[in-house]
Amino acid sequence: MTHVDHIRRTGEIEHYFDRTALDAWKKLTGEQPVSGIRATVRRGRDTMRQILMGLLPKDLTGWRILDAGCGSGVMSLELMDRGADVLGIDLSAQMVEFARQRATEYRSGGAHVGTVRFDSGDMLDVQHGRFDAVVAMDVLIHYEAAHATRVLEQLAARTDRKMVFTLAPGSRFLRTMLAAGRAFPRGNRSPSIYPVDTDHLVANLVAGSDMAGWLVGRTERVSIGFYKSQAMEVFRP
Repeated sequence: MTHVDHIRRTGEIEHYFDRTALDAWKKLTGEQPVSGIRATVRRGRDTMRQILMGLLPKDLTGWRILDAGCGSGVMSLELMDRGADVLGIDLSAQMVEFARQRATEYRSGGAHVGTVRFDSGDMLDVQHGRFDAVVAMDVLIHYEAAHATRVLEQLAARTDRKMVFTLAPGSRFLRTMLAAGRAFPRGNRSPSIYPVDTDHLVANLVAGSDMAGWLVGRTERVSIGFYKSQAMEVFRP
């Protein structure tokens, strides 16, 4: 993965979420009723978010966490409720504004309340500083295996404790869905999803020289209707 490759791919993703499908994602991540495929995707995402939250301590007081690809900010606010100081980053400036609006209306119910800040930009920008943990839900699914690996290596270089993220598991069903999607014009489709061998990718990741000292943690798959995603954990012991 070159810097140019990364810029091009993030540009494609930003174009979709900021200009093509903003209203659809607001509905999907909101509370208004949805039906059909969107309902299964919402249930799947809610389940996955709970799994990723379960891979982190209940008390995150003193932790600084990057929510990479924060979207509408739901997980950022839940992390704040556990005491974390959260930076939510998303390529879509309009989704970030939506997250900020949601934060102003949010009523915390957590025992340990931290802070949250939302910004638009690249999750790999070194100006964001260091973190105790990184969460990245359904972000790396839009990158090919080699690109996703390099992104994780760069995030790990600024992370002290743990990274939890999702990958698209390589399954016949998902590949069939993705192939069918290619029949639609590019402007009507979401950015490509790249199924990978999740265990192989993460094992190779921590075996690399850039990830010395990191270990593979827990993993769990969510398969609800059209939502297929694999939760992964890597950590410093």
